[in-house]
Amino acid sequence: MALPGYIGSMNPAKKRDTALITGASSGIGYDLAQLMAPDFDLVVTARNQKKLEQLAQELESRHHGRVHVIPNDLVRPQAPAEIFAEIFRRGLQVDALVNNAGFGTYGKFDSAKPQDQLDMIQVNVTALTHLTRLALPAMLQRKRGRILNVASTAGFQPGPLMAVYYATKAYVISFSEAIASELKGTGVTVTCLCPGPTATEFAARADMEKSRLFMLGRMRSEDVARAGLKGMLRGKRLVIPGAMNKMIMQSVRLTPRKAVTAIAGRMNASS
Repeated sequence: MALPGYIGSMNPAKKRDTALITGASSGIGYDLAQLMAPDFDLVVTARNQKKLEQLAQELESRHHGRVHVIPNDLVRPQAPAEIFAEIFRRGLQVDALVNNAGFGTYGKFDSAKPQDQLDMIQVNVTALTHLTRLALPAMLQRKRGRILNVASTAGFQPGPLMAVYYATKAYVISFSEAIASELKGTGVTVTCLCPGPTATEFAARADMEKSRLFMLGRMRSEDVARAGLKGMLRGKRLVIPGAMNKMIMQSVRLTPRKAVTAIAGRMNASS
């Protein structure tokens, strides 16, 4: 599953670079691990240690690279620091950071469980920001590095019935584009991947499999991961996979915000 056109490491002085992938046990993170394993050593993290160990065994057997398993739960505020402490303890460095972990919940803001909403902000926003801040200094010192932040097309508009989730993804887009501009010329690039509905466990966890949005169709997770990886390796700032998603995002820019919000609410509602 090696990416066509990508040969070897970002650093020609050594054989393989190391990529840290969060949320690697399923979905887009799992597929990114599969795609990156031929060319990168990996550090994979998620809550499910068993799935991570199965993934590591499979990838090491197939590609003969190293896959380091560091299970943790990014809902815990101390998790990012613990992950990097373990990376340093093992004598590793992070040449590419993939902030993929995230989740959503479905329903009106005033009826959702407060802790679920706060946990979503912790994982989707705070942990992503913390991990990026921990990875950047060494990248800047080496004058090379790649960061891929997984957002969503949801981040381009408000989202009734998923208000906090849409807001967290708006943060990821804004944050990614801002620091990408700050880092211009440093050798470190930041790419923001904004998929639309994707065939992963996300919809089931968010309890929105019957929403109009997901009933219209979903991209394959592997196709989304491939687009994100290509964009990261090319240093693109924003990647929106799929012609339909690109067209919808262009239309959002030209439509009055009140109308955009109303449409998003109807699409999120059950069909």
